[in-house]
Amino acid sequence: MSTINSRKAAIVGCGFVGSASAFALMESSLFSEMVLIDADKDKAQGEALDISHGLPFSKPMNIYAGDYSDISDASVIIVTAGAGQKPGETRLDLVKKNVGIFKSIIPQIVKYNKDGILLIVANPVDILTYAAAKLSGFPKERVFGSGTVLDTARLKYLLGGHLGVDNRSIHAFIIGEHGDSEIAAWSSANVSGIPLNDFCEMRGHFDHQSSMQRIAENVKNSAYEIIEKKKATYYGIAMSVKRICEAIVRDEKSVLPVSSIQNDNYEINDIALSMPAIVGKNGVECLVPIKLNDSEEAALKKSAETLKAVVDDVL
Repeated sequence: MSTINSRKAAIVGCGFVGSASAFALMESSLFSEMVLIDADKDKAQGEALDISHGLPFSKPMNIYAGDYSDISDASVIIVTAGAGQKPGETRLDLVKKNVGIFKSIIPQIVKYNKDGILLIVANPVDILTYAAAKLSGFPKERVFGSGTVLDTARLKYLLGGHLGVDNRSIHAFIIGEHGDSEIAAWSSANVSGIPLNDFCEMRGHFDHQSSMQRIAENVKNSAYEIIEKKKATYYGIAMSVKRICEAIVRDEKSVLPVSSIQNDNYEINDIALSMPAIVGKNGVECLVPIKLNDSEEAALKKSAETLKAVVDDVL
C-alpha cells in the first residue's frame, strides 16, 4: 500500500478547467505539492511555470509537470481531461469521445495510485464518474464527481440577487444530472431556516411559480450562455473544485451535492448523479436525505433514466 501525502494533489488535464483549478488550488494553500499531467507535456510545463511564478505572493508550494508515475502518493487526483463542450453541443453529446479518453486515463491512474480520491470534473460528469468508478475498481466513496456543486452555487447566486440577501445564507440544491435534466429542489430550499416562499413574501415577491421556473431555467442555461459568450466555462468550476478539495483535505464533513453512484436512493440504483452528501477526508461518507415533493422525486427518477440510457449506450 502506497503512502498517501494528504498535502499533494494531481491534476490530469491542463485545459481551461484544469489550469484554472490548479490556479485556484495554489491560491487556496490547501496543498504543498501539485503535479500537472497533460497529453501535451509542454502545455503542462507552461501552466506549472506560469502558476509557480506567482508563489512569492502566496504560500510555498511545489508545482510541476509530470507523468502518471508522479501521482503515486497524491491524496486527490482531479480529472479534467476530455474534449471540451462546443457551442450548441450538449454535455451528453460529449460522452462517447470522453468515455474513450477515460478508458486510457483511468487504468494509468490505477497503475500508480490505488489509495487516493478520484475527483472527476470532465463532462458529462455523471457518466464519466460512473465510468471512472467501473474502470478503476476503487471503493465507491473514493470516486465522485464535481456534480451539481457549481449549479447549486449558481442557484444560490441568482436567489441572492432576487431576494437581496447574502447568497451564503441560502440553503438550496440542484440535484440529479449536471445538465439538461437537473432539478432545483425547491421544496427543501430555505434562507437561514426560513422556508423559501415565506422569505420571498417577506421581501415582496409573491409570484413564486414563475420566479422559480425562471431562476431554474437560468441556472440550467448558465453554461450555454457563458460558452456562447466566451467559448468555455472555467472560473466557476475551478472554485467548485477548490471547495470540494477543502472539504476533503480539512476533513470538514461538509454537505455538498457531488455526483456519486446511487444505491437504492429514491429507488435509483447503479448510476452516478448528484445528491447532497457529507464529504470528508475519505470521500463521500454518506448521502443526506433531503425532502422532495412528488414532482421533484419523479423528475429525479427521470434524470436517472436519462443518464442510464446514455451509460447503456457507451459502457
